[in-house]
Amino acid sequence: MLKILRFPDPGLFRKAVPVQTFDEELGEIALQMREAMYASRGVGLSGTQVDIHRRIIVLDEPDDEAGFKVLINPEIVWREDEEVGFDEGCLSFPSLYVEVNRANRIRVRAHDLLGNEFEILAEGSLSQCIQHEIDHLDGKVFVDHLSPARRNRALLKFSKLSKLR
Repeated sequence: MLKILRFPDPGLFRKAVPVQTFDEELGEIALQMREAMYASRGVGLSGTQVDIHRRIIVLDEPDDEAGFKVLINPEIVWREDEEVGFDEGCLSFPSLYVEVNRANRIRVRAHDLLGNEFEILAEGSLSQCIQHEIDHLDGKVFVDHLSPARRNRALLKFSKLSKLR
């Protein structure tokens, strides 16, 4: 089972590199990531979070009829200007939830496990999840979207929650 990095592990701040080779190993990585995500009761997981610094994310968004997805080299090609506050959590910050403003609708271009390019229009919680995971691939964490004061309060809360675990 892959181990999910927890804040403040330095691996969370490394930028992931694009996937160049679409092979059996990549498929195995996606399956292991899916297993780790489900075992942790998450809806999304990035390669960065499991110390695999390639641009791969797995998602299982309950509100999306298609269910489980693998996005390789995802990039947001369009985003709605208006942002909405979403209550977010993160497997790398167990038990911490904060409101983060994100675009409610985005268009994402990515590749599947065979290297085929596709685009999806995501909105609501799926949009939130994809933006969150792409941030991880860019070496960012969700508290980076908060004002300095809110970020400090969130990290203090996380510190207290971590001591209780």
